[in-house]
This record gives sequence, structure tokens and C-alpha cells, in this order.
Amino acid sequence: QVQLVESGGGLVQAGGSLRLSCAASGRTFSSYVMGWFRQAPGKEREFVARIRWSGGATLYADSVKGRFTISRDNAKNTVFLQMNSLKPEDTAVYYCAAVGPSYTGSGLRRNDYDYWGQGTQVTVSS
Repeated sequence: QVQLVESGGGLVQAGGSLRLSCAASGRTFSSYVMGWFRQAPGKEREFVARIRWSGGATLYADSVKGRFTISRDNAKNTVFLQMNSLKPEDTAVYYCAAVGPSYTGSGLRRNDYDYWGQGTQVTVSS
């Protein structure tokens, strides 16, 4: 049973930083794709970033490129989302997601992913 547990959300002022963590368990994730999505009130869940566990290739939404960095720690089975220069429009519930081990797609779509965490709230005040 795959489990994804997010942590690290909170309240921060515009221009500040937060680092989200996603602790993964229940599988060997070496061939998985891990993603971060977010959902603001009244909006659809949208892609933020993804990383291929093997090789570490990353992809970002245009809205966060240059400000957010996705990474992983193989030893701890944990994926991170470092968020810098936060803006009020980054306010949302952030979700970690996983798909694999035979997945070869881009990892950009919500429907690509099989497993989801419970989400962590990020609030950026102006």
C-alpha cells in the first residue's frame, strides 16, 4: 500500500520561502514519477512540478519556474518542493502524487497519477 504524507505547509508573507516534504512508503520508488499539484479555493487542481525518481529529470509549470525547485532524497524516500519568492497567488492546498513503476508519460496531468497524499495548506499573505 503506497502512502504519501506531506508536511511543511504554513503561513508566510509574500517574498518568503517554504519547503514542503512528501514522505513516501509502501513501495520501491526508484522507477516512479513524483509530482506536486496544488488546488486553490474554487479552482481546479493544477500541476506544479514533477521529478523522475530515477535520473532526477524535472519539469515545472511556467507559473513557478525559477522560484520552485523539486528534489528527492533517495535514502529517505522523500520528495521536496522548495518554494521561494512566494506570491499570494501561490496560496493553495499542495498535494504530492506518485505514479509508476512502468509509467513513461510526461507527468503533467492530474489523471496520470495513481497515488495522492492528503495535502498541506500553504497560505501567502500580501
